[in-house]
Amino acid sequence: MIRMIIHGCSGAMGKVVAEMAAEDAEVQVVAGVDRMDNGSCSFPVYPSVAACSEEADVVVDFSNAAAADQLLADCVEKKLPLILCTTGLSGEQDEKVKEAAGIIPILRSGNMSLGINLLLKLVTEAAQVLLAADFDPEILEMHHRRKVDAPSGTALMLAEAVKRGSDEPYEICLDRHERRQSRPDKEIGIQSLRGGTVVGEHDVIFAGPDEVIEIRHTAYSRRIFANGALQAAKVLPGRAPGIYDMGSVV
Repeated sequence: MIRMIIHGCSGAMGKVVAEMAAEDAEVQVVAGVDRMDNGSCSFPVYPSVAACSEEADVVVDFSNAAAADQLLADCVEKKLPLILCTTGLSGEQDEKVKEAAGIIPILRSGNMSLGINLLLKLVTEAAQVLLAADFDPEILEMHHRRKVDAPSGTALMLAEAVKRGSDEPYEICLDRHERRQSRPDKEIGIQSLRGGTVVGEHDVIFAGPDEVIEIRHTAYSRRIFANGALQAAKVLPGRAPGIYDMGSVV
């Protein structure tokens, strides 16, 4: 039985993780961490991982970038493996993740779904063929109106997957509105849309001479992300310190 702490347990994703963990005989949520506890959780809720008195095997985080520094420090202090699903971290926070990974195992992913992690491989394979044939790569993503970071962590992961498909350096472009020039050859454009209750849509577009190829992933439910987090929680404990991704663990 894997004993788990949910960091951000009162948020939309934290609630889904708790619901699905209750259906999984291999996982037990022993505590949650959140600034707000409305009393709806079936487990004790604390203001920080450091304050948790329950013994745990892993921490699953779906919170926000503002909470990342304390989370990393607490997990290092308690030697707890961490599944870090929060996106939008700063460069300084990225360095703190690397430092913490020298002490504890950290699985970090901008998207926990099985489909997206397969998509990353498909995009790299497509890029290997299409970039050499003068196709231009573009990424379009859309999420619900409450998502605070743009572009999404998944869009950035997809851009990196495109870059892996070429030996030549490609630059990511997030804004063209002040530029008055034709599209550079070695560029990956990312556009972000926000509105409604859209869980997540990502399109990778390869536009070439007289033809366009699109690879799309649509998330209809947050359960796909929670499921990936639970699967990772079962295998990360016991791993050596370091930074892992979904492909290397699940």
